[in-house]
Amino acid sequence: MPTPDFDYLPGSESFLDPDRLDCDQPDAARAVVIPFGLEASVSYGGGTANGPDAILKASHQLELYDEQFGCEPYRDYGIAALKPLVPLNPLEAALDQLSDVVGRVLDAQKFPLVLGGEHSLTSGAIRPFVDRFQDLVILQFDAHADLRDGYLGEHYSHASAMRRCLDHPGVSVVSVGIRAISSGEVAYHDANRDRVRLHYAKDQVAWDVSKIVTPLKGRPVYVTFDIDAFDSALMPATGTPTPGGLGFWQAMDILRAAGDVATLVGGDVVELAPIPGFHGCDYLAAQVAYKIMSTALATPS
Repeated sequence: MPTPDFDYLPGSESFLDPDRLDCDQPDAARAVVIPFGLEASVSYGGGTANGPDAILKASHQLELYDEQFGCEPYRDYGIAALKPLVPLNPLEAALDQLSDVVGRVLDAQKFPLVLGGEHSLTSGAIRPFVDRFQDLVILQFDAHADLRDGYLGEHYSHASAMRRCLDHPGVSVVSVGIRAISSGEVAYHDANRDRVRLHYAKDQVAWDVSKIVTPLKGRPVYVTFDIDAFDSALMPATGTPTPGGLGFWQAMDILRAAGDVATLVGGDVVELAPIPGFHGCDYLAAQVAYKIMSTALATPS
């Protein structure tokens, strides 16, 4: 369905190789990338405002062929990218702004993927999904539980991203990679185990992927991928790089298993804070974004 009111990036600046077959057909694309460089409540390392641009540029170097899918999966669905949005102030206004754009993408029957930007954006991006999908579940890749009820005086802090999503009664969360959590968040989790399932990174050697994704089965799933879910040796370009995290294929196995049992309806990739010269981090975030879209939209091989 066409979306003539959207201001798309030209193919040379969009997501993936600028010479790909569909780069100048944005209205035909089924996936819409939304760059949203939000940086309003970071509490340690900064730089998330530069994340979307770094991901877009790195995506031009990705191979279009994906060995997991046995094809160039973008050909099944097409990808367009909006021109980067300038987040409004204050933070709550920025979340309203993003909610509106994501809602219009959904109304056009397309798959929204937000490139952040700090993790607080998820509580804005999720609102249109709550309105359109019953029994919505968030699959969260993250080092942090993000279950604080506000942090440093900010109700919509990046440290409260999942808590603000859980303000919606019909939403639940499955989190993987958690290894930085406060006692207050543990207490909240213990009181809400019917809605929040945490998979601690300390237990990852014993994880059964099929059991992790069982609560997702048959449900609409929003994927939020905080790139600090990866081990800090793999992903230092983030505000709080944390040791003991996930490897790339481990995370992708969980993502693909989720796609096998559920319907992925949207997502975001957040918390990249690019470091000059560390191109591998930007490339990794771009690869994750491509994998999310392909898992959601590509025809299984």
